[in-house]
Order: sequence, then C-alpha cells, then structure tokens
Amino acid sequence: MNPHLGQRVVTWGPPEASVVVLAVHGRGQEPEVMRELAARFGALPARFIAPAAAGGSWYPLPFLQPMEANQPHLDQALAAIEARIDTLLDTGTAVADLVLLGFSQGACLLAHLLLTRPRRLGAAVLLTGGFIGPDPIKPPTGADLAGVPVLLRSIEDDPWVPADRVVETGHLFEAAGARLDVAIEPGKEHVVTDEACTAAADLIRRLRPRSG
Repeated sequence: MNPHLGQRVVTWGPPEASVVVLAVHGRGQEPEVMRELAARFGALPARFIAPAAAGGSWYPLPFLQPMEANQPHLDQALAAIEARIDTLLDTGTAVADLVLLGFSQGACLLAHLLLTRPRRLGAAVLLTGGFIGPDPIKPPTGADLAGVPVLLRSIEDDPWVPADRVVETGHLFEAAGARLDVAIEPGKEHVVTDEACTAAADLIRRLRPRSG
C-alpha cells in the first residue's frame, strides 16, 4: 500500500474553475504551506489541490543523495503524484488545464517526475528544486513536454538546492521542447521571492479556461 495515498488533501479556490493546480509541499511541511504560498499569488481563476505526504516528507534523505538511499520512498511518492494526476484527469480536468506546482522537495519530486515519466499538462511551476539524484540524467524523448510552459525559480546560494542543479534541470526541459522560464535570484535563504510569485501567477492566469 502506498503510504502517501491515504493522507489528507487540502483544497481551495473557486470549485467551478476549469484550471486545477496540484500543489506539492516541501520536506517537513503540510499542505497549508502551499495554501499560504498561493495566497501570495493573488486572486486566480484556479482550483488548488494540495495532498499531504506521509510523515510530512515525500522521501527521507536530501535529493542529491544516491537514488537507492531514498527508495522505496521515492518511487512511492512518484506513484502517488501520478495517481493524483490520473484522478484529476479521469474526473474531468482537461490536460491543458492542469498545472503542477511544487516548492523545495515538492519541486524536486515534480521535476523528476516530468523528466523521467513525461506527460502532457498545462504548465509546471517549480520553485527551488531540480531533478533527483547525484548523477546526470538524459532529457526525455518524445513530444510530451513540447510547448509546455515550465517556470523555474530559485536562489543563488540556497542552502539546500544548488543553483547549478536548477539550471541543469532547465536545460533538460529545454531539450525536451518545453517553453522554459528560469531565473536564479540573489540571496542565501530557502524562500520563494515576490518575483517568483508574480511570475507563477502570471503563468497560471495565461492558461485559457475551457468554454462550455
């Protein structure tokens, strides 16, 4: 049994909104952190869904540790997010209306998911995160990510996420055909800046709601 799938889910935003944001929190956090982050985006025509990780974390060790050191937790976390995505799509969310939003460990998890198990979606907003593991990975083949807007933001001297890993992650998305917007801002704290919030909100607003 996947321990992450039995956890609570926090939702907010207009229930009639066609755009749905799956918001994935960081290590040692709760879904409410993502709600506080989204409040900084301002009013948006989007519905947010934020699942909780079992024990507050998606996998136990830092994301740059050897892959096997984070197993089986990492595969369970990836499968749990895939299951959440599948449920949203199966219950009426259009692929073009689905946004993945992650911060810190959540951004790492989503980046790794999209680069190793690519799938179509409306957009991805990855704040302070990169693909998982100490070794380089190859960009995905196929056209799943072609044209998908991907926003990457991080801090130059973030204590947990090296800026070069964020940049490398961006290169992989570009190689896969995504429409990349990446910026590394000065600083030494593990935070989401106001600029990142504005950019994320602008991207979500640009998604065209479905008619009818």
